[in-house]
Amino acid sequence: MCLVYVCSEEESELGRQQAPGSCPYCGGKVLAIDFESQCRFCFLPICYKIKKKYFCSLCSRRLELYH
Repeated sequence: MCLVYVCSEEESELGRQQAPGSCPYCGGKVLAIDFESQCRFCFLPICYKIKKKYFCSLCSRRLELYH
C-alpha cells in the first residue's frame, strides 16, 4: 500500500509600498511587500497567512526588522 501526502505552499504578492528608513548595506530605499501565503493539503486550503517582508530596492536584499 502506497500513501502519498501532497502538501504545498503558495505565495502571492498583495501590494508594495515604500517603508521609512534606508538599507544598512547600500543606503537604498526600503520596500515593504505584503504577501499572502496559502498552505494546502491534497489541494484543500488549510490556512491563510498575510506576511510583510522588507527588501532593499537597490541591492534586493531581504531586510529583517528588529524591535
